[in-house]
Amino acid sequence: MFDIRQDDLSGEATQALLALHLGGMHANSPPGHVFALDLTGLKSPGVSVWTVWDEGELAGIGALKELGNGLGELKSMRTDPRHLRKGVAAALLEHIIVVARERGLERLSLETGRGTAFEPALALYRTHGFTDGDAFADYAPGAFSQFLHMDL
Repeated sequence: MFDIRQDDLSGEATQALLALHLGGMHANSPPGHVFALDLTGLKSPGVSVWTVWDEGELAGIGALKELGNGLGELKSMRTDPRHLRKGVAAALLEHIIVVARERGLERLSLETGRGTAFEPALALYRTHGFTDGDAFADYAPGAFSQFLHMDL
């Protein structure tokens, strides 16, 4: 089925999908409300990135940022538009949840926006057990951001 690999972010396809992700976040979020990690942020210590490959084509990307004290944050989840509705995001999310548990994390959280562009991702997270909750880490509550959590 899918091949999920830890990624060093050096490949052109990975960088192009990350650029698409960042562009989408900026296009669908008010100024100052994009918290997606760029290439440098994804290469930071404590951040692990995976890509999903489907028959040799890059199909998706996602990351886990370890926050300390048993907490992890889901970052940079994006499916390539050519691979939507194939189960790419679900497979990657399930993989990241397994890794988080293996690493002994106790809670996985995420921040995302509001609006039509965010609804498919929110449905995916809620289907996998994430529930609405309070701001975490350095995030502040606001009208645009919403926060979801999953106890592991």
